[in-house]
Amino acid sequence: MNPSPLRVAESLSHPAAGPLSSPRQSFNRLLAALPADEFQRIAPHLEFRPLKTRQTLHKHGERLKEIYFPGKGLCSITNTMEDGGVVEVATVGNEGFVGIGAVLGESLGTGEAFVQVQGEGAQVLDIETFNREMALKGAFHDVVSRYSQAFVGLIMQSAACNGLHSAEERCCRWLLMTQDRVGLDEFPLTHEFLAMMLGVRRPTVTLVMAELARAGIVTHVRGRVRIADRAALETASCECYKTVTALFNRLLP
Repeated sequence: MNPSPLRVAESLSHPAAGPLSSPRQSFNRLLAALPADEFQRIAPHLEFRPLKTRQTLHKHGERLKEIYFPGKGLCSITNTMEDGGVVEVATVGNEGFVGIGAVLGESLGTGEAFVQVQGEGAQVLDIETFNREMALKGAFHDVVSRYSQAFVGLIMQSAACNGLHSAEERCCRWLLMTQDRVGLDEFPLTHEFLAMMLGVRRPTVTLVMAELARAGIVTHVRGRVRIADRAALETASCECYKTVTALFNRLLP
């Protein structure tokens, strides 16, 4: 079976934070899709930064100053209710960028963006350079706009999924999308964290994960989950995973 497009990326390693040492192809799929001359023009403005688990990238209501283009790893966008309840509304990996509000005409962060699974780090572009590149209406504008359309489609599908599908189906969808972005069969994950991401109670997640483990689909030990049977996980997931994957295939081939 061919891997999902969200799982395919060319990896670069950078030893420390700082400007890119040379205008090479990016480990972020959006930046890697740019023509060479376009990327070379932007490269001097990109700063590589390692990302740590639970690191906050954008806070809700704060002015956007930087746009993050992650490598393999997982960033979450969450909303917090008045009672303190937190729920995930979207995830971002190397297929996209963190700071979608800058494209949609909002200069303030909507929701909180933080690193959920530490990975390759991110290439960071200051908001002034980002806006200037978008105003040129060139290749950078095109790939960012296509991703923004896919992101909105992801949000719409997730809203329908949360209202219509079971906790088990949604959990399988979340695990598939996380594996796609991380690029590994095993990654850190606690029941408490997954419950927050899915907007359900922790005992519900415990029951779901136990059932998946009994079926031989996943293993979950000491805060780490391993996908043991990818095909079975896709079968157990709702239709939303395939729908979103097809959307990203179409808009970001």
